[in-house]
Amino acid sequence: MTALPSRQNNFDALRLIAAVSVIFSHSFLITEGTQDHEWLILLTGNQSILGLTGVFVFFAISGFLVTQSFEQTANPWHFLAKRALRIFPGLFVATMVSAFLLGPFVTTLPLGNYLSRPEPYEYVVGNTLLDQTVHELPGVSFVKNQVGSEINGSLWTLRLEFTMYLMVLGLGLLRLLTVRAAILLLALGIACLHFDMLEPLERWGWFFRLLSDWGWLVGFFAAGMLLYKLRDTRIFDGRIALLAFAGLVLSVPSREFIPLFPVFGCYLALWLALYSRLPVIPAARFGDLSYGLYIYGWPAEQAVIWLSGGHAAWWQVLLIALPAAAVLAFLSWHLVERPMLRLKPRAQQAPVGYVPAAQQV
Repeated sequence: MTALPSRQNNFDALRLIAAVSVIFSHSFLITEGTQDHEWLILLTGNQSILGLTGVFVFFAISGFLVTQSFEQTANPWHFLAKRALRIFPGLFVATMVSAFLLGPFVTTLPLGNYLSRPEPYEYVVGNTLLDQTVHELPGVSFVKNQVGSEINGSLWTLRLEFTMYLMVLGLGLLRLLTVRAAILLLALGIACLHFDMLEPLERWGWFFRLLSDWGWLVGFFAAGMLLYKLRDTRIFDGRIALLAFAGLVLSVPSREFIPLFPVFGCYLALWLALYSRLPVIPAARFGDLSYGLYIYGWPAEQAVIWLSGGHAAWWQVLLIALPAAAVLAFLSWHLVERPMLRLKPRAQQAPVGYVPAAQQV
């Protein structure tokens, strides 16, 4: 499986499921102000929500495909341009929609007063540049709970996603984009997750906590990197998938569901995406909507709970907001994302720092 033919896999379907899972979990938080009643949090004994596993899967897929992208791109600047075009144009429009369409509609301030305040403009500029310092807008409150003023609680991962892209670029240029590096990053990520779960803080826990959110997510991305590097081996095997599934199930009673997800959960996700005997689901038939769903899901849900006067149940918010977010994602893909992606530079040669798979350790 050296070559991965375009669309001959289920990455599109898996990303779509991951995006929907995020919207599903957020429907509880937005309507109830807590995720204590979310289905996976109950199933795992308060360890993880379904939307968080969706984020983990996003990062694993990204680790796999971004590593592939680097190795297929001759110019590192072209690689960076492709990654930037994937994130920033859609994000810019989404922040504009929140700040200058949704915000003025919901705010309790007069329109002129709202538009004269610096926060809407700081929100657009800051969040487009992956700085979530401004995450509320003047006079905007959708519902009276702890997240009622949050404009888009999904954007926090995008900064970390882009730092992973920079990490791949740096490792590639230094000729360190290898199996060994991926294993070390995976181990570091698992350690960060493990120590973050410990209470009270143990001896070296302070070190791993200094790594903050990056350390929390790097293990999932590294799992994707590693599986890409091992794609020419027999790593994607049904028997290994059964063992991974058993490991994921056993991680629940052992209270290690999140720390072990980079190994078991990410493997299962990528195995499902690449298993040749599964039919390819045409999830991108109407466009690659996963990113649009992710960045529009939260604002759509906030709009629904606001229109209901704060009285809608989680399932009502989900059933209305999900189609609305899908429409916005469709428009985002066809009017913004795909036109910008057509600007991606095309490259045919291996990039600086590329080492053939047979020589990597």
